[in-house]
Amino acid sequence: MKSKSKITMTQQQTTIEGIYEVCIGVLEPISAIQYWEQFGYRVGQIGELPATAAKQLYGVDSSLRSIRLYHQSADHGLIRLMVWQNHRNEGLGMGSMKVKGNRWATTLTADVLNILNHVEEAKTAGWAIRYTNPHWEIIYNKERKSRPFIDAAIGVREMLMLQPLTRQVLFQRYGYTLPHYGNIHASSALKTSQFTHMGMITQDDSKETLKFYEEVLGLLRVRDDVETSYESSLAGREIFDLNKGEKFFVTAFDDPRSSTTDLLAARSGRLYIIRFPNSIQLNSQFEAAQPGSLGMCLYTYRVQELNLYCDRIKASAAENLTSIVNNEFGEESFSFVAPDGYFWTLIAAN
Repeated sequence: MKSKSKITMTQQQTTIEGIYEVCIGVLEPISAIQYWEQFGYRVGQIGELPATAAKQLYGVDSSLRSIRLYHQSADHGLIRLMVWQNHRNEGLGMGSMKVKGNRWATTLTADVLNILNHVEEAKTAGWAIRYTNPHWEIIYNKERKSRPFIDAAIGVREMLMLQPLTRQVLFQRYGYTLPHYGNIHASSALKTSQFTHMGMITQDDSKETLKFYEEVLGLLRVRDDVETSYESSLAGREIFDLNKGEKFFVTAFDDPRSSTTDLLAARSGRLYIIRFPNSIQLNSQFEAAQPGSLGMCLYTYRVQELNLYCDRIKASAAENLTSIVNNEFGEESFSFVAPDGYFWTLIAAN
């Protein structure tokens, strides 16, 4: 039986960065590459795995070809396009965001209205696309009283954009900047950054599963139990299909180089865990958001001292831990399922 005792980690023992990649299952890579180029990404590494190796690392009995997409000089928020010879399922598609197992990725933009223009053009052209309008949202200092047309408006416009193979949130800042939280590619067509934060949905009133990310993976918990309700947030209501009286709580985990007190030290690569109360009925879609699925199906972290991480995770409540093997890019890697049910892969940083 696995020990569930508290496991602590310091930066001196090992290090972890922000979320390294969002892995996206695609049927063919050309159109996906063309799409992500508009967001400032470019083709980097290309690699392959035979079915036997893919089964060992990802649990998928299929050969695999992957393409890693880079964004300027970013060391996190990258994309891995995964082309399976035999994919498992169609993935999360354009289904509700209010499901356990959900995954999505968020991007900073300098022009959210231009993205909305493209969305409306795509809808007119008959594309399969679902979206919300860019709603005004105050993220920091919500209690601050401002005087319209006199004081600066400080907040974001954020919108949801769902397509069969992508689940994206896009936001534009107004009245403030965070120097380490998203680097916009100014010459990209859509004036966007790398992925700044990635999200997941859980249900756990005890909050026990949250401890894994802080105590085992060594991430920095920077926000905890921030409440969003149907009544308090139009953006939250529409993005997460909230009904009257419903609410959720947000906990955020950062690269340890970030800060809990200095806002200007905040780093992108953040993991947002949206926790719904157990009293709300949620469907489970874990099978549609793991390797072998189409669409956003996996997040990866890059870490120092991979062997130490493997030992720590083996001693935790995680399940389905694999051996350390080379991934399709020749990088030492292993996979596991976290206590909340999400599949993860860790990659050696050097």
